[in-house]
Amino acid sequence: MANSVFSETPPARPELDLRNTVTPRIFVAATRQDDGKTTTSVGLFAALQQRFPRIGYIKPVGQRFVDVEGAKIDEDTVLINDTYRTNTPIRSMSPIAVEPDFTKRYLSGSFRQQLHDRVRIAFDEVAWEKDFIIIEGTGHAGVGSVFDLSNATVAQLLRSKVIIVSRGGIGRPIDEISLNLALFEKQGVEVIGAIINKVVPEKMEMLKEYATVGLARLGLPLLGMIPLHTELYKPTVNQACVQLRGEFIAGAQHKRRRIARTGIGAMSSRHADRLLTPGTLVITPGDREDLILMILNEEMPSSRGNLAGVVLTDGILPHGAVMDLIRSRNIPFISTSADVSAAATTIARMTVKTEVGDKDKIGLIQSLIHEHVQVDRIIQLVQSPGHAQMHFGEVGGKIA
Repeated sequence: MANSVFSETPPARPELDLRNTVTPRIFVAATRQDDGKTTTSVGLFAALQQRFPRIGYIKPVGQRFVDVEGAKIDEDTVLINDTYRTNTPIRSMSPIAVEPDFTKRYLSGSFRQQLHDRVRIAFDEVAWEKDFIIIEGTGHAGVGSVFDLSNATVAQLLRSKVIIVSRGGIGRPIDEISLNLALFEKQGVEVIGAIINKVVPEKMEMLKEYATVGLARLGLPLLGMIPLHTELYKPTVNQACVQLRGEFIAGAQHKRRRIARTGIGAMSSRHADRLLTPGTLVITPGDREDLILMILNEEMPSSRGNLAGVVLTDGILPHGAVMDLIRSRNIPFISTSADVSAAATTIARMTVKTEVGDKDKIGLIQSLIHEHVQVDRIIQLVQSPGHAQMHFGEVGGKIA
């Protein structure tokens, strides 16, 4: 199944109905982008695996994608598939990729039925012989409305109850959850509760009390409160390299080192000792050979921790002898055409996503969800009758 809908003629037949309406499922939504949908989905998948033998996953609408076997597949789908080996065709897990011109092309034609059919068909394939399905949304409840596939619409199409993820605070998360709740309810979709993410650990108890009261006024339970953990938001050297559109000239085997801070190599080498601290990514012009040699000669022993790496800017590389020394050390070196200021700004503004294969970070996410989210309560609410079932009417049989 290709995930480009514009190369095909819309089918001249009534909309396909969703066949699998029995397998338990939960739609993970959020109040805005980067609030923690993927983090929740990754951790929830592992938690559900402890209770059900076969878990499925689908991200019906994706905006950030990579090429997999000739198809545009959402990055979060690739992460889940690589982490958990879902035994599901990956194209079905990511049926629609929103390319840059997707909206304009949609508004120029009439593809609503075709898009809705594709989502239903993909879900039925993902749900084949599964015991529980995680459906991950995209942005807030209204994202995708312009092409008739808002999160609320997708949850309604797939007859799923919803969890809303928001980030820490008192007033803002309640206000934003209320806005999203209204759109889901307008579509006849039941929201079973909320998870508050990225909560400052010292404020957990206080915020839990007020969030519980605030959500109760909306008729929602608090299903989890996940503390802010700094390790989750430290980019890796590899992520910095991708953002800088650079390339590794040495040390690529250590690309998963995390960046705790950046340091600009603008001072003379004799005053640059302050840069050599564990977790620092040093950014310096490629012709600052004095500073580069100092870094190479002062390489930190493992007992002190490792320098995250070095970014050489302006597309300049040191001469051959220095390059030979660089390649002989265990420090990641990146070359980029960006200047020092642009490189530092790019890294400071990065959105840190969980990378495929980042076992330490994935393990931390799994632990946080296990410790701070009421997984059994979520299962109970998903499986209990509610107004969503009454709205949808009698359900059919499960695909075998």
